[in-house]
Amino acid sequence: MYAGALELAAAAVLVHSTDEMTGIQAREHAHAPHRMRPGTIEAIEHESVRHGTTGLIASRNVVTGEIEAPLILPTRTEVDFVRHIREVVKLAPTAKPLFILENLNTHQSEGLVRYVIKQARLVMPDEVLGEKGKSGILLSQATRKAFLEDPEHAIRFLCTPKHCSWLNDIECWFSLPMRRLLNKRASFTSVADLETRLQRFIAYDNQYLAKSFRWNYDGRLLKVNFGT
Repeated sequence: MYAGALELAAAAVLVHSTDEMTGIQAREHAHAPHRMRPGTIEAIEHESVRHGTTGLIASRNVVTGEIEAPLILPTRTEVDFVRHIREVVKLAPTAKPLFILENLNTHQSEGLVRYVIKQARLVMPDEVLGEKGKSGILLSQATRKAFLEDPEHAIRFLCTPKHCSWLNDIECWFSLPMRRLLNKRASFTSVADLETRLQRFIAYDNQYLAKSFRWNYDGRLLKVNFGT
C-alpha cells in the first residue's frame, strides 16, 4: 500500500496511516537550568513536577506526509477514534480513504462498523449486522475486522500483522515529536501548555517539513552477523 500510494491517490484512493500516542506527560522542571559556561553545556536537573497527561490520535497522509485531523485529548475511547476517522474523511469527502492501523479493540469497534455503514450508505439488515457478542458482523472483534477490511467498501481499514506495529507508517513520525518536543529538556507548565505546543509542532511540521517516508525494507528476513 505504501509503494502504490501515489498511484492509488490518482484513482482517488487516499492511504492514511493511523494510530495513537498515549500517556504524553506534562512535566515541568522543578529547578531552573544551569546556564552554559565556557567549556560547559547547559545542565538540566532531573527532578520534575508532573501536571498530568494527554494523548494524540492522528492520521498521516502517506503521499504528502501531512498529519491529518490531529485529536489531542487525554482519552482514546472508541468514540474518540470514530470522531477522528470522521474528521479525516471530511477532508476529502469524494475520495475513498484507506486506513492502515493496528489490531487494537478501538480500531475494530461496534461504533466504527456503524459509522462505515452510515457513511457509505450500505444496506445492512438487522440480522446481518447482528448484536455485539451474540451474532452477525458485530459478534466479535474478528468479525468486525473482516467487515472493516472488505475491499468493496468505500471506506476501508487494513490492519498490520500482529506484533508488527513498526510497519505502521505513522509510528516513524511519532518519533519526531518524541525527540524534538517531548525530550528530557522539555518543560511544560500544564497539560494545556503541552497540548498547545503539540498543536503548534504539528502545524509547523505540516507546513514546512511534511514529506513521504521512503521505505527500503523489502520484506526479506534480515541477516545479522554476530561475529565469531
